[in-house]
Amino acid sequence: MALITERVALARSGNNDKVICRMASGWAVMGDVQFLPGYCLLLPDPVVASLNDLDAEARVAYLLDMARLGDAVLQVTGALRMNYEILGNSEPELHCHIFPRYATEPEEKRTMPAWFYDWKAAPPYAEDIHGDLRKQVAEVLAATK
Repeated sequence: MALITERVALARSGNNDKVICRMASGWAVMGDVQFLPGYCLLLPDPVVASLNDLDAEARVAYLLDMARLGDAVLQVTGALRMNYEILGNSEPELHCHIFPRYATEPEEKRTMPAWFYDWKAAPPYAEDIHGDLRKQVAEVLAATK
């Protein structure tokens, strides 16, 4: 089973501890690593191969949810800005990476894509460390429906 399909199945069954909330187009989830606190993803439900596989109405819903999730993370974290990336090269199923970017990032990383961070050395998501942030993002999203 492909990774995004697996993560959506876990979210549906209530077994994905990184779920922020269910959104109109899919699932908001925290990233597996938190080198940028608040890094999250939007996973479509149902899973499709790419944004191009959604009809116009589903595209609007997905992109609106993407922006709403970014707004919530921005509000909760006080980040400088948000970066949104839909790639699909290594995981060929639609998913959007949502990265808060901070003024406090190292100078050499601040203006580079988040992919320049050492993902293997990044702190993994842990509920006892990142759970409050996850819950705050969920609260903002619930309040701004």
